[in-house]
Amino acid sequence: MGTSKFHVVTMMSLFLTMGAKIEGYPSGDLVVNLPGQPEVGFKQYAGYVNVDEGAGRSLFYYFVEAEVDAEEKPLTLWLNGGPGCSSVGGGAFTELGPFYPRGDGRGLRINRKSWNKVSNLLFVESPAGVGWSYSNTTSDYTTGDEKTANDMHMFLLGWYEKFPEFKSRDLFLSGESYAGHYIPQLANVLLDHNKHSTGFRFHIKGVAIGNPLLKLDRDVPATYEYFWSHGLISDEIGLTIMNNCDFEDYTFSSPHNVTQVCNDAISEANKVVGEYINDYDVLLDVCYPSLVEQELRLRKYVTQISAGVDVCMSFERSFYFNLPKVQQALHANRTKLPYRWSMCSSFLNYSGTDGNINILPLLKRIVNHRIPVWVFSGDQDSVVPLLGSRTLVRELAHDLKFRMTVPYGAWFHKGQVGGYATEYGNILTFATVRGASHMVPYAQPARALTLFRSFISGQRLHNTTSPSIDD
Repeated sequence: MGTSKFHVVTMMSLFLTMGAKIEGYPSGDLVVNLPGQPEVGFKQYAGYVNVDEGAGRSLFYYFVEAEVDAEEKPLTLWLNGGPGCSSVGGGAFTELGPFYPRGDGRGLRINRKSWNKVSNLLFVESPAGVGWSYSNTTSDYTTGDEKTANDMHMFLLGWYEKFPEFKSRDLFLSGESYAGHYIPQLANVLLDHNKHSTGFRFHIKGVAIGNPLLKLDRDVPATYEYFWSHGLISDEIGLTIMNNCDFEDYTFSSPHNVTQVCNDAISEANKVVGEYINDYDVLLDVCYPSLVEQELRLRKYVTQISAGVDVCMSFERSFYFNLPKVQQALHANRTKLPYRWSMCSSFLNYSGTDGNINILPLLKRIVNHRIPVWVFSGDQDSVVPLLGSRTLVRELAHDLKFRMTVPYGAWFHKGQVGGYATEYGNILTFATVRGASHMVPYAQPARALTLFRSFISGQRLHNTTSPSIDD
């Protein structure tokens, strides 16, 4: 009897192990149900991937299956910027993931324009020190672009061991803001991996970056051009900046060729715009955190709508993520970190010079590998405005000796202008999203989904008012 029982148990264990390999998903990372979550038909996973066992450095991830036919759809990695801001808090729960925080900070509501309608989605809190990602080695919290890219390389290799069936899937790399550094530099590392690997290779099928920091000496003056063109500063201040500021070879730490007259004008411009305007979306109202935090503690709904957007969503999200039962459901904060979850890390010591890196040569290498690159811009963003990104994409196309394959013009969503787009060499695309903020899917979820669907499917944005099958 004992022998028979042992045989049965052994066979059951073998069956379950084989089943786990066939399924390919780590059961320990399955998110059964988030507190206050509406019922859905797809699965979610969350947990950690170790990127350096010796240092005790681990990155936290959140993965959500595509809404339907997940086994047939690609994988899209999304990274937020900062540097030092959470892709789980940003991309996953306030932009393109399947849920938004509910107005009371204690539950979730469905995002009906989630990008998991067309792709499986992976969000990572990177680098260590962001969100629930951590290291047991204090010096790891001093970091920069190169280490961040290398850690993400190690993360993806480890994540594929947890989800091995994705090794053969198409991989799309996307993100926004400082992910204009993260994503191209990660792509560069993955291309190096593919070049030297005799085994597994990453199937990179596209790169899409929104309102991305690409080159300081164009992105910085674009902010003040945007302020002036949108009536946020006077002619006097705007013209002083344009006539007296030489932004060539500009760096964060020591701006070159910037005179005192220029510095004074920039300070005055920043003062005039002030804290009462949301720099990330100049048309949206602002949310006042002191009132929000008090109302959340009192179990009140705090949602404040501006142009159809909940401008207090970020505060509702932070409250929700700091609920112990939410962290438990996400398998997060396993080391009981001595600080609260926050969208952007306040103690991470990120390189003050890496922001100066010119990303265009990396984009050139990616395009030369015949990987499509899309740069998209919310047209209400003054932080990294379309004025700079559009120029830089054109300069990149000129450097690549690409001809214009789609003239600059409107693209449409549901018969209305969704934005404007142009394409070079049938592979390099620049597109704006009308009415969108620095966080494009946050302010314009429907138009953002249309853009993402076109990117994933390898199709151009619709340039006529005729309805498409996706409308």
